[in-house]
Amino acid sequence: MDSYKPFDSGVERVTVNVRIDKWLWAARFFKTRALAIQAVDTGKVLVNGERVKPAKNVHVGDTFSIRRGPYLSVIVVKALSLRRGPAAEAQNLFEETPQSIAARQETAQRLASQPPPGIGGRPTKRARRLISRFTSGE
Repeated sequence: MDSYKPFDSGVERVTVNVRIDKWLWAARFFKTRALAIQAVDTGKVLVNGERVKPAKNVHVGDTFSIRRGPYLSVIVVKALSLRRGPAAEAQNLFEETPQSIAARQETAQRLASQPPPGIGGRPTKRARRLISRFTSGE
């Protein structure tokens, strides 16, 4: 029985060196590490209110501000992960602040109430013929 090893989910609650880009990828905020690196480099991800480099280590309790499109998510790191696991496991790595959830919902409602952007540009030849038939009564 001495050789028994418990299942390792990859979620570590001890001090582990995990890069910001790798943690964002493991927590499923970005689909690839390259996208996570790009977001950190362009300032779309702030750690404790400051711009950082992708190689900086993440610590439990750090606050991340992540901007994706018009949405801003403020999260607190609860655990570190050495690998990208299932979505249920990724949700255990962080906790979003209540103010962030409320702000995202308000932004979603505001965007839903706005009309979609108009289709720009000249109508195609087929569309022009349909418009011509409709306006001339054919």
